[in-house]
Amino acid sequence: MVSLPLSLCGALLGLVLWKQSIGLYALIGITMLMGLVTKNAILLVEYALLQMRDGASQRVAITRAGETRMQPILMTTIAMIAGMLPIALGIGAGSEARAPMAISVIGGLITSTLFTLVVVPVVFTYIDDFQSFLKRKFWKGNDPDGNSSSLAKLDQIDPLSKDRPAMRN
Repeated sequence: MVSLPLSLCGALLGLVLWKQSIGLYALIGITMLMGLVTKNAILLVEYALLQMRDGASQRVAITRAGETRMQPILMTTIAMIAGMLPIALGIGAGSEARAPMAISVIGGLITSTLFTLVVVPVVFTYIDDFQSFLKRKFWKGNDPDGNSSSLAKLDQIDPLSKDRPAMRN
């Protein structure tokens, strides 16, 4: 979620630099942008969490996530910019009306891609450190295995597992 305001700033900056108004098409472009930016951040954080679940340290996990997910994020961004460029330049019939949509998407993608690969890992690290602090501070009851009784059970639950307990009404 931290990359959404950063992408919005890029979209608005793109509209200002190209001297376009914020109309319906620009808002549609910003909506498209929010979906793509959210997907990029989810890709990065999800991979880091999987690495940490497999035993990697926080720093190693976030570094691997950045290295592994950078290429798909950049490829998606470049493809989207290449697709929106003819509309932004006004090539084709009726593209002048849709230009603000493309400009907002391009401006937001440029800034959000740069910030997603830098800011999201930093914020993820802070949130994970804070979560660890809260676990140490408030979950002091240990079971015989040395694990926090409730916390260990919560950490071992995999919501995607097929052998999870069935939910009852």
